Amino acid sequence: MNTGSVVEFLGKVPLLQRLTNSSLKSIAQVLVFKRYERDYVVRRDEEVEGVYFIFQGQAQVLGSAGEHDSSEFLLKPFDFFGRGIFGNVYSADVVALSQLTCFLLMSHHCSLLDTNPISDPAKDLETPCLVQRILSLDPLDESPHLCASFFLVVESFRGFTIPNAPTFGKVLEGNLLALAAATNTVESTKIVHNLHSYFLLVGDITIPILYEVNHLRDGNNFATRRVDARQKGKTIFILFASFQRDQQGFDHQESNMPRMSPPETLVTREEMIERRITDPLLPRDYRNKIAAEKILTWPIDIRFCEPSYYTEQTKSPPRLNYWFRARGKLSDDQALHRCVVAFASDLIFACIGLNPHRRKGMSAAALSLDHSLWFHRPLRADDWLLFVMVNPTSFQSRGLTTGEMFNRKGELVVSLTQEALLKEAVTIKPIFGAKL
Repeated sequence: MNTGSVVEFLGKVPLLQRLTNSSLKSIAQVLVFKRYERDYVVRRDEEVEGVYFIFQGQAQVLGSAGEHDSSEFLLKPFDFFGRGIFGNVYSADVVALSQLTCFLLMSHHCSLLDTNPISDPAKDLETPCLVQRILSLDPLDESPHLCASFFLVVESFRGFTIPNAPTFGKVLEGNLLALAAATNTVESTKIVHNLHSYFLLVGDITIPILYEVNHLRDGNNFATRRVDARQKGKTIFILFASFQRDQQGFDHQESNMPRMSPPETLVTREEMIERRITDPLLPRDYRNKIAAEKILTWPIDIRFCEPSYYTEQTKSPPRLNYWFRARGKLSDDQALHRCVVAFASDLIFACIGLNPHRRKGMSAAALSLDHSLWFHRPLRADDWLLFVMVNPTSFQSRGLTTGEMFNRKGELVVSLTQEALLKEAVTIKPIFGAKL
């Protein structure tokens, strides 16, 4: 085949449709042509040669994981497979059902598939923290003013969702910006020790949010703030936060950090997604779907402790463990670290309540109703923290998730709870309106 024909073929492969035409030409020039009779194409646990693209014929993936239709593991022209989620070995046997012809992109050329290169952890530690860009707030008052109705001091700030921030179609940085706004009104010797958030309406990520900070209390050792987040004249979010001056006191801990693999031995969330795309033990339609989606690099580096073959279409236990840290270097300001942890805590927390109820063809959403954090000890958000979470119960469309965060020494630094609205829907379209 000439290069033009190969490029035309590659353009119809779901994995490659996110690439430019020049990238497809580069790939076409290094492909290896392979032909098989009724025989094994690859064997489970063999070292990965590269990524296969099926040109003619059919192949079957043996030993599929989970509860899936076997037809989802029948590979046809334009289908693809490669390394599995557990590393550079094949996760399953793949057998040719007839005469099979494939193109093989060898492992040393697989960097040609990258549209969003995986970040370098060493460089992350040297660069300014990405999440600090999300912390951008504009003060709207030259000086605090009194609310005549309640004799409260009120200060206002404006924040917005920055481009390429993780959103899932909704405002995610509410905890972060509301807490940052509250922190800006408290003397620096007092640090947040707990916060309670109530999510009232779905926010609009395309327009700014007004954060009104009410001074509820300013004592010798404690201060309390209420933040009302408003859009289009409506309150969409309320946060209560309490701040405390450093004081000596009793110290004990009953919670024990579970034993998990060190984060350095685990792959990033973004690399795990890439591995899931090419793992033949995952359903073909699922792999094609995530292959078509743009993989954004989050400002938080997440390393899942227990990679699995569960998808949004299969049931799984309502629990999750992962290490996380901010990408980049943060200052030593403890208030900043706690703001970043508040943001990171809401990225995946609520949705694990859906896990036991997932099934093929189901669309569902987990919408936060309230979210609480207690900060027990000083922490660094740019160093690894283990997030252990479980959803003990769901009933009448509400699910409760609890969590604990530990530093690498095993110290419990944060406790969390979140209640979410768990809803099944045919089509989920975030809109500016009530969640209920």
